[in-house]
Amino acid sequence: TALLLSLGLPAAAQNPPPPSGLTLDIRLRYEKVSDDAFSRDADANTLRARVGWRSETRSGWSVFGELEGTANFNDGSFNNTRNGTTRYPVVADPKNAELNQLYLNYQPDAASRITLGRQRLVYDNQRFFGNVGWRQNEQTFDALDATRSFGNGFSLRYSYLDRVQRIFGDDHPNRDLGRWNLSTHLFSASHALGSGLLTGYAHFIDNQTLPLTSHRNLGLRYAAKGGPADGLGWLATLELAQQDNHADGLSIIDAHYLLLEGGLVWSGYTGKLGFEQLSGDGRYAFQTPFATGHAFNGWDDKFLTTPVNGLNDRYVSAGGPLAKDGWAAKASWLLAFHDFSADRGSADYGTEWDAQLGFPVAQGV
Repeated sequence: TALLLSLGLPAAAQNPPPPSGLTLDIRLRYEKVSDDAFSRDADANTLRARVGWRSETRSGWSVFGELEGTANFNDGSFNNTRNGTTRYPVVADPKNAELNQLYLNYQPDAASRITLGRQRLVYDNQRFFGNVGWRQNEQTFDALDATRSFGNGFSLRYSYLDRVQRIFGDDHPNRDLGRWNLSTHLFSASHALGSGLLTGYAHFIDNQTLPLTSHRNLGLRYAAKGGPADGLGWLATLELAQQDNHADGLSIIDAHYLLLEGGLVWSGYTGKLGFEQLSGDGRYAFQTPFATGHAFNGWDDKFLTTPVNGLNDRYVSAGGPLAKDGWAAKASWLLAFHDFSADRGSADYGTEWDAQLGFPVAQGV
């Protein structure tokens, strides 16, 4: 089980970033992890600070740079993956200082954008590529990212990834956890269809640090929602993907992904029912090493690496504001239940309850 208390102060909270000037983001966090596999609980007090600067935009060109640092106040009371305190559960927020972002951006019009350099990279719902914003150290990429939108609801996106700065710090002593050198191509095409968006994608991932893990993803995703704004609404998602070996990847890499999700929305409240499958054959299972993994398959982070027999996740969730008006209307709650099992065989991985309560302390906090 895990308990987390977090307090953050971004410079431009809940608003688009300023056109130019200094940016500041500070997050103080206490996280407690209780795991029956360990005799002691982990208690992590950490502070994350980001300081950046954004230039003025001239003829569509702009520059942004950002430093990031994470401090541990009691790193002897949890395993931060590099302090050697393995008798405690892991809280993956090691001490770290690095260049988080530094990129050149060119946006000649509202429909086109090209970004070159170290940057935050997010695709769709972050199931395959995200910034892992849950952790204190952010995941960023040395990349070229280009998008183009067309007037008929059609858009294209391409990214070339040269390196990933992972959440464990770019100079981690374990190369499996540190930064990875890549030669990776990402393609995505989206088109408005009915009440939703249809997206096809192809990922050609050549991991030059861990070459045997290199793989290719080919997938299709459709996410839709509808209903009156002041009445009962609905939402639905269907996603399918196939994963195979690529470049020097192992020949056993062969797995598929399935997501089925539906839900209802009413007066600010949302209920969902879903099934997610990452297949496995006993030798290899579908993997998403660049995802924001905490957002999927429960918040205890037990399935960041999919077991070789695969994973079936049946889940239900509900959430919304605490009240319709007054101070409590600014607070929100979320409750989720997961039932985990193996895709191959009959192994029962157990169940998990997750609960979240969020509320503003002051404006911008």
